[in-house]
Formats: sequence, C-alpha cells, structure tokens
Amino acid sequence: MTSNILTSDDILLKLCNSVTRVLSSTTSSSIGHAGMVQRIKQTHLRPDLGCFSIFDGGFSGLVVINFSAAAAIEIYRRYMLQMGMPEDELAFSHTSDEVGNVMGELMNQILGDFISRVSKDLQTSISQSQPKMLTINKELRLSIDANLDEPVVRRVSFRTQESNIFYLEFAMDNTQFVSLASFEAEEDVDPDTLIAAHRAKQQHSAPATNPAQDVDDSLFDELGI
Repeated sequence: MTSNILTSDDILLKLCNSVTRVLSSTTSSSIGHAGMVQRIKQTHLRPDLGCFSIFDGGFSGLVVINFSAAAAIEIYRRYMLQMGMPEDELAFSHTSDEVGNVMGELMNQILGDFISRVSKDLQTSISQSQPKMLTINKELRLSIDANLDEPVVRRVSFRTQESNIFYLEFAMDNTQFVSLASFEAEEDVDPDTLIAAHRAKQQHSAPATNPAQDVDDSLFDELGI
C-alpha cells in the first residue's frame, strides 16, 4: 500500500479499475475511464439502459451504470462475438431482453471483481444485491435506502473503443480505512497458470516406465516360461 489511509475516492478508483478490467477482457476491446471525477448530489438512472446494485458489509454503497444505446449495443455485440456467437444471430436494439440480460451479467462480473479486490486490499468483506437492469427513455431519480451516513456521491465517464460514452455513478459512506500495521496484499492468482505449473511438475517428477516391465510376470510363471 502506498498510503496508510484510503478514502472513499480510493475505493471509487478500485471500482473504476474493475469496470475497465472486466469489460476490456470480456469484449477484447479498449475501454477506459476519464481522469477526472465529478461530485454530484444524487445518483440517477438515465437513458438508455441503466443498471444498479447496492452493497453492504464493511461499508455500504450504491453503484449505478448508465449506458447509452450505442455503448450498450457495442459492448453486448463484442461480448457475444468473443463468446463465439454468430453475428447474424445477435440483437440490434438495446431494448432487447437479451441485451439487458448480458449487460446485467457483465455488471455482476464487475462487482464480483470489485468485491474480491476490496476484500484483499482493505481486509474487509462486502456483499452485493443482484444487479437490476432497466431500459428507460426518461431520466429517473434513483432513491434507495442503502443505510448511508454522510454519503459521498461521484460520477465518472467511460469511453468504449468506438468512442461511445457511458457513466458510472457511485454513492457510499464517507469513510476512511487506516492501516494499523504494514502488510502485503496477497498476489493475484491465475488459475490457468497454477494448473499448467502443476501438470509440468507431475510430468517432470513422473518416473520413466518401460513397457516391457508393465507385463505381469506371474502369468509366465504359471505357464512355466
């Protein structure tokens, strides 16, 4: 850790990194967030496709991601093509149920990545609600009781590879995490790397076998050979 105090904005940065990391990897495209964060007073669900989830535990908060129709379709189609789906079978409208389901699943992956890193880096535990996805054509003011004390509310813009914009809105407790003693965060573990290393170790340690030795000599004894 570079500092012994982490603020709500540090936690927001972790969430932004989870958004870019998950969406970039699942769509094989370049997705990034702005270097500036906007202070806002209230989270909103905005057109065209809005998704939200609340989390609780070590701290409480609310996450909203508002996708424009173009951003939602681009991310959806890239994700499905990456999964091996034929292009002619994909939806073209952001109002399609399939698009909403895929974006909800991606939101779930984003929050899962965020929660995993928070648990490791901050040594605390949080849980999330099932993400809710809504297709809307008018702005809605989202008011959900997330048990927030003196909430910090922020808005960050993201840009897809095709320069389509979507927004993350984030509200959480105005809190700080203070390190009482220095510790090293656990390194990220790649399951595929572990499996490959285990197989290589097995192959290296396995004794060489001679096929001729695999024959049961008792059969020759019984035949008097």
